[in-house]
Amino acid sequence: MPKHLEREIEKLKKKILSLSTIVEESVRRSIRSVEERDTALANRVIKTDLEIDQIEIDVEEECLKILALYQPVAIDLRFLVAVLKINNDLERIGDMAVNIAERAVFLNTLEKLDIPFRLREMADKAQTMLRESLDALVNLDPRLALAVCAADDEVDALYVRMYDLVREGVRAQPESTESFLNMLSVARYLERIADHGTNIAEDVIYMIEGEIIRHGAKDLKWPAADETKA
Repeated sequence: MPKHLEREIEKLKKKILSLSTIVEESVRRSIRSVEERDTALANRVIKTDLEIDQIEIDVEEECLKILALYQPVAIDLRFLVAVLKINNDLERIGDMAVNIAERAVFLNTLEKLDIPFRLREMADKAQTMLRESLDALVNLDPRLALAVCAADDEVDALYVRMYDLVREGVRAQPESTESFLNMLSVARYLERIADHGTNIAEDVIYMIEGEIIRHGAKDLKWPAADETKA
């Protein structure tokens, strides 16, 4: 790899990792703003979205500049294609965090609703998927990326269960319908964050292996580490 291209790619890695750190923090804060009924924290998440949007534009422009100037091939080209897609997914996750924060602001104007939602469990799983997909990117770990893809079913199942709980709650407490529906919206945004985490994991696998595994990720397997040495 030419030295100039290597330096540009290293700069790009730092930018995408910086974006991922900010997005992860926005997701954490948005969930806390719901759990703790913290309007100030929710508003911080909403304001941070402008920063996320600007970094997303910077990363895209940097990718396009490298493509135009260096015409990379093989792993370098796959890296740039993957970063362009991951960049978009991170920006969308930032939007989901804003949506959750906006639901928190509205919920804080309503009477507190104590319901048996498994929101914390769902939030933990979605955040873990996001964190591990980014760890897979940093460490070039296709096995970890594949585990993220497999975990998406668990989040989907939790969302279905929460939908049922909301339906039951609305029937039992029709006066709290607005609260129930807004909590369901929070769950839906968490489910979408998990989907975007899966997209990132799939792009990591493409970058490393050169295979597009969308729609078939759960069927893929790699040999165990000790088997590769045999």
